[in-house]
Amino acid sequence: MNVIEQRLSEMGLVLPPPLVPPAGVVLPFRMVRVLGNRALISGHGPQNADGTLGFFGRVGADVSTEMAYQAAQATALSILASLKRELGSLERISRWGRIFGMVASAPGFSLQPHVINGFSDLIIALFGEEVGQHSRTAIGMAELPFGICVEIEGEVELVD
Repeated sequence: MNVIEQRLSEMGLVLPPPLVPPAGVVLPFRMVRVLGNRALISGHGPQNADGTLGFFGRVGADVSTEMAYQAAQATALSILASLKRELGSLERISRWGRIFGMVASAPGFSLQPHVINGFSDLIIALFGEEVGQHSRTAIGMAELPFGICVEIEGEVELVD
């Protein structure tokens, strides 16, 4: 077991299986695309243990800020699972580059940075400050795909 997977295990966290899209939906893209020493990460949402999407609604109306923070953590696990499937090992990640976090927000909700901290806090806890620190955007959106409350995309640098 590598260091990142060991840390996940110690935290009681499990990576989800591949995404099970909603019935009738075809996703005509790759969840992770490797280009040289970079891995581009498509938008991911929070997944349930069975691979289906979870955490639906708008933050500030249907979903609490605390629940949305947990949704961002679940999205981090979804991204890590996709990276592991594509790279073979999370140890290939030499540094996190940038993250673009989107929060389905009710009118007047302005704590998007706090919600996306759920992602950032977990990545830094797993990878440490040097590798885990990333640039980041956290914005509110009127709607997100399939009604999820958080979607995150990004980029990592890979060990050669």
